[in-house]
Amino acid sequence: MAVVPPPLRLGDLEVAVPVVLAPMAGVTNVAFRQLCAEQGAGLYVCEMITSRGLVEGDRTSLQMLTFADNESVRSVQLYGIDPSYIAKAVEILCGEHGVGHVDLNFGCPVPKVTRKGGGAALPWKSTLLGEILTAAVDAAEPYGVPVTMKTRKGIDDDHLTYLEAGRLAQDAGCAAIGLHGRTAAQHYSGRADWEAIAALKAAVDIPVLGNGDIWEAADTLRMVEETGCDGVIVGRGCLGRPWLFRDLAAAFSGERVQALPALGEVAAVMRRHAELLGDHLGEERGCVEFRKHVAWYLKGFAAGPVVRSRLGSVSSYAALDELLSLLDPAEPYPVDQLGTPRGRQGTPKTVRLPDGWLSSRELIAPLAAGAEDATSGG
Repeated sequence: MAVVPPPLRLGDLEVAVPVVLAPMAGVTNVAFRQLCAEQGAGLYVCEMITSRGLVEGDRTSLQMLTFADNESVRSVQLYGIDPSYIAKAVEILCGEHGVGHVDLNFGCPVPKVTRKGGGAALPWKSTLLGEILTAAVDAAEPYGVPVTMKTRKGIDDDHLTYLEAGRLAQDAGCAAIGLHGRTAAQHYSGRADWEAIAALKAAVDIPVLGNGDIWEAADTLRMVEETGCDGVIVGRGCLGRPWLFRDLAAAFSGERVQALPALGEVAAVMRRHAELLGDHLGEERGCVEFRKHVAWYLKGFAAGPVVRSRLGSVSSYAALDELLSLLDPAEPYPVDQLGTPRGRQGTPKTVRLPDGWLSSRELIAPLAAGAEDATSGG
């Protein structure tokens, strides 16, 4: 019998279904989070914002702090490189925006971030990481808001940081730590190392959330059984498949997972997604924003190239409805797509770092502002 974990506790916050939607830039906006929440319970995290952008009143950062009525807990992922800015940002989130959970991201492998010492490179500077975590927890404490962190295994296989990051998170008072079982050098290639998630779980007393290669509901139960983790973080696996959260809720409740949706059901979800985007952005802009999701929704289906192409340039509900009506509603879900990677994958890459970065675990000079970039990933 599969191991079904209890509800996830983050401080005083209880997440009935221990599933967290990973922030993905340009994807997990309020419309997508609302769509996923309509499918099943969990914790749905807002797109990542930077502490500096929030503190300095950046318009784009503030616009991202939009939440749907069905988001019972306002959850935000925050990134920063300066403890003082992090503390101020947490105070703003909790005190002015009603945020009930803050996640700190130290997993971005993008070169323009790591070459400045940010993202997945930052945990190598252990003292700075500890100061950032402590500043965030202390700032959130008066509001009773739990702070978690997410990281990767390390820079590469020769420079692993996740076990120390777990200890620092625990010492700082973080409510949980999420681990993507890849190094920064892997980016999104290869297979996630679930054994590292198990090792982290054995090394700390706070909850551990596993991330990496969750493509189907069965994967979550297998990860929990193999690693002992307290919950899972789902990213690329839900692209074009928001019903995955319905399946996850069923699996974690010990219920039978519903049948795979036929193309007609998928089309209905696509229409709902576009409508939700339109509610927040306006019809035309919402349809334009929806275009990026078309290929994910139709992956593996036999929808012809003409329909796919026209869907990729849709700009109104009427046009979308016309094109969706051309799809065969009875076409079964392509089972050959189950368990396969979705979204970006790529190949391993050499991690770009500041000169002399690996020579010491201590930070010699303050990080440049470019290390705090809104590029998301982890």
